[in-house]
Amino acid sequence: MRMDWIRPMAGVAIVDFTFKPDGDKTVVTWAMYGKNGFLGKLVSLFMDCDKMVGPQFEQGLADLGKTVTAAPAAK
Repeated sequence: MRMDWIRPMAGVAIVDFTFKPDGDKTVVTWAMYGKNGFLGKLVSLFMDCDKMVGPQFEQGLADLGKTVTAAPAAK
């Protein structure tokens, strides 16, 4: 997935989801990567990107889990 950043500075990141079977469950992880110039590297020393977007991705993964385990809708 493509993530366009506006703040704290403009940029583009790529987000990957990985699905790995683990017994009768599936482990879902996400990673984000992209180009990071000098200014971006400097800002990353003071700002934690995982704290900025991590909770939203965690909530999305939790919602995905609820959707997958929900009973199918009656037709």
